[in-house]
Amino acid sequence: MAVSACVVLVACGPEETREDADAKPSQSSASARAEEPSATPSASPPGKPTVAPTGNLPAPRTEEGAIQRYAQYLHALGREDIDTVCEVAGPAARKAQDQGLGPCTSTYALVVQMISPEQKKALQTATVDPQRIVVRTPDKIEMPVEAVRASVPFSESDLGSYTLEYLENDWYITD
Repeated sequence: MAVSACVVLVACGPEETREDADAKPSQSSASARAEEPSATPSASPPGKPTVAPTGNLPAPRTEEGAIQRYAQYLHALGREDIDTVCEVAGPAARKAQDQGLGPCTSTYALVVQMISPEQKKALQTATVDPQRIVVRTPDKIEMPVEAVRASVPFSESDLGSYTLEYLENDWYITD
């Protein structure tokens, strides 16, 4: 429960305004993406395959790109790679910091301490079920916790749900 509270606090905030969108996150870290291991997709319902991250280029402005970017975040969280986590979750973390939480790096350092070793291991290879995501607009996609496919189940109180938006040629967690 405590993990969820911290993660929700980091990821929550008011809707992004156009001014917020203009204050875009910094450029993607190529070195962080280069270290991203590719994961073998797990079984998913017939129709669309489960998508895992594939490379170190900015994610395309597609559902698949958003899924890849979110999987990158999940894997980084499992590896305790705070730099990558904060790079992907930067806009949401800045909102949370503006509301009184500390900087992303110190907040997520606490978050990863509250994730069990079994959950961390599961996050490192987690995939995202494309049939469970919600496309709000071409630039805004919701990733409910039910879309996360991992060797251990995650609930809303464990991990939470997130909104990704396409900003500055990549997907970022904004809420």
